[in-house]
Amino acid sequence: MNLKTFFQTRNALLLTLLSLSFLASPMQADDTPSLAIPVSDDGLPGEGPIRRYDWFKNLWLKKRTGWADLIEQEQNSVVFLGDSITQGWNDSFRGHFKHLKKSNRGISGDTTRGVLIRMQEDVISLNPSGIVLLIGTNDLEEGARPRVIAGNVNLILKKLQNHRADMPIILCKVFPSDSSKKRPVSSIKQINEHLQNLAKDYPQVTLLDTWALFANAEGNAKSEEFPDLLHPNDQGYTMWAASLRPLLATAGFIETTQDIFRLEKGFVSLFNGRNLDGWGLRDMKSMMLKSDFSGETTSSDGRYQVINGRIVVTTPAESHRIQQMWTTRNFPENFILKLEFRATPNADSGVFIRRPQLQCRDYSLAGPYKDLKRYKPQDWNELVIEVRGNSAHCTCNGEVLEDAFQLPETGPIGLEGDRGQMEYRRIRLKRLQ
Repeated sequence: MNLKTFFQTRNALLLTLLSLSFLASPMQADDTPSLAIPVSDDGLPGEGPIRRYDWFKNLWLKKRTGWADLIEQEQNSVVFLGDSITQGWNDSFRGHFKHLKKSNRGISGDTTRGVLIRMQEDVISLNPSGIVLLIGTNDLEEGARPRVIAGNVNLILKKLQNHRADMPIILCKVFPSDSSKKRPVSSIKQINEHLQNLAKDYPQVTLLDTWALFANAEGNAKSEEFPDLLHPNDQGYTMWAASLRPLLATAGFIETTQDIFRLEKGFVSLFNGRNLDGWGLRDMKSMMLKSDFSGETTSSDGRYQVINGRIVVTTPAESHRIQQMWTTRNFPENFILKLEFRATPNADSGVFIRRPQLQCRDYSLAGPYKDLKRYKPQDWNELVIEVRGNSAHCTCNGEVLEDAFQLPETGPIGLEGDRGQMEYRRIRLKRLQ
């Protein structure tokens, strides 16, 4: 081999080695992180599948490259994070959450591990004010076990917690799909059980029951909301948006002004909209008052919070946690009680009238009044309870719940929290002759 040939061969070899080194490295030549999918799983966090189909690699790089130019203008936004279902909000969010600063960081086809490895550039760099997370369904299609999926979600939550421990996170349960999509009911239920357990370890995480919101009697997606049994249509996104609003409001992202309401003639307010004056805890056996919350904006157990004219009974970390708050006075007279309530999907609660409980829930999912025509899921609904003697006539938005609800001679008014988030406002009472 002559000298010229030697140098040509050497230079070609060096270029080849340099190219291979570049492809294998997560860093670009200018020491900035590569936005392309890593060529192998070596050294990557988490377990399970990372998709590397050509269409997905191209979409991944296109989306992430475009987002890199938006980092400055999307600082402190609420980040919606996930896969094609999240991407399907589009940049316009289909007209929802108009006054919320938000960013869409969904990539069609992504998995929990894919989300995990793009957290820094796509999410943390935005210094988000909050997170809405839905991820995991594509892992099932790739054969991942529910335990592995939940393990990756746990790592995602840890990254978010390490960034800012008090940042509100709404963790959505994996939506129902269908076994024909390699997403059987049993596997999705297992993932969601793991997510329920994970939520207990993160005080800033609120679990939203988006599975019950969409599942049919068999636990699968409904074609009227999921035409392909995987992706929601406009109706599905409208339902998802409605389910998120109460939690976004509780986190302080929307509905940030005080509720303004004028009392009707003859009514007195049982809740002044500013604090818990007139409310407290009672001993459940004797019904004697144990503590008075007057002047407080949060109950001693932390479950009841006054936020912009609403009493919010927050979502418990456990699946269920029954707690009650009561008026400090009793009501032996005849009266009309009016109030409005709003419930997240499948939430369970109650309103106590002199002690007996009138079920106050997300009626369409949790019952017992599932056939109401005027009930508005995840929106405000009015209860009107007319008490005469030992009986109460109870309606919701004008529809009868109980025609003759039996009561004792006297007792306080109570509000319960059990499953999900419940809110109450405009609580007022009028004495009757």
